[in-house]
Amino acid sequence: MTTKEKLLELLEGNKGVYFSGEEIAQRLCVSRAAVWKAVNALREKGYSIDAVTNKGYCLSESTDILSPQGIRKYLKPGYQEMALTVLPEAASTNTLLREKANQGAPEGCTVIANCQTAGRGRQGRQFYSPGETGIYMSVLLRPVHYAPQQAAMLTAAAAVAMCEAIEAVSGETAQIKWVNDIFVRGKKVCGILTEASFGLESGALEYAVLGAGVNVYPPRAGFPKELESIAGAIFNCDRSDGKNRLAGEFLNRFLDCYSAPERTEYIAAYRSRSMAVGKNVTVSSGNRTRNAYAYGVDDQCRLLVRYENGETESLSYGEISIKV
Repeated sequence: MTTKEKLLELLEGNKGVYFSGEEIAQRLCVSRAAVWKAVNALREKGYSIDAVTNKGYCLSESTDILSPQGIRKYLKPGYQEMALTVLPEAASTNTLLREKANQGAPEGCTVIANCQTAGRGRQGRQFYSPGETGIYMSVLLRPVHYAPQQAAMLTAAAAVAMCEAIEAVSGETAQIKWVNDIFVRGKKVCGILTEASFGLESGALEYAVLGAGVNVYPPRAGFPKELESIAGAIFNCDRSDGKNRLAGEFLNRFLDCYSAPERTEYIAAYRSRSMAVGKNVTVSSGNRTRNAYAYGVDDQCRLLVRYENGETESLSYGEISIKV
């Protein structure tokens, strides 16, 4: 790590605590001049670092800037060594991580961006990804002997993990709109997109890239007109470490579930958080649209619907709109 990275790790782990320049220099095994240079470099990145005579340097407790150091302090010991990269901007974290996967990146490699210029949603849509107010994250998974239907369950597990993480940091209730959207206070705050690569001969999963885009705060300029009635944010105003903690809480919960595939508690949690069950819905698949009643979620997290003609179907793909 560079001096700047080591200093950020120290300050992130001790927000609100003052360290003298001499103490920092001794801890990092560098000169006082190197400490001063690192402090200024962090300030240029937007970090609010107070400097008080006879007290030293202190990272403001109100700071909420995504960083590997800020996220790692919330990760469980078993996950703290995972390859974690935070970028100021990316076209698409899913696309970037797929490139890394094809180059042999290890499982657990995670890329997070403060902004996406070409964020991707389902069915080729663009995911609105403004700077500084959201988390745009992709995690590389290399499960062994996963069939296509098992890969689809990764999205369900991630949806539950994100709901739990949101509730842990905000106290708000989070729900799932089948299949991959998270809602808080009636507005979409998160979308999840899982993309997979399968072997042509074996049909087995080679790797999966799990992407999650989260609106932590409202965009500075507001949501675009076409999203105003749909999109929302978890917090209405800045919170100390809101983004770093949310990222860490999500990774802990999702990786716990993923590393113990025999665990199925998340299926019941996915079912109980469904916004669709018990509602009339419109099912869209291809160019076809049909009215239906959603009466349940099965053990593969497929949405069970009954159409107006009495036919039933277990939906594993497609989209729904919920009739209020």
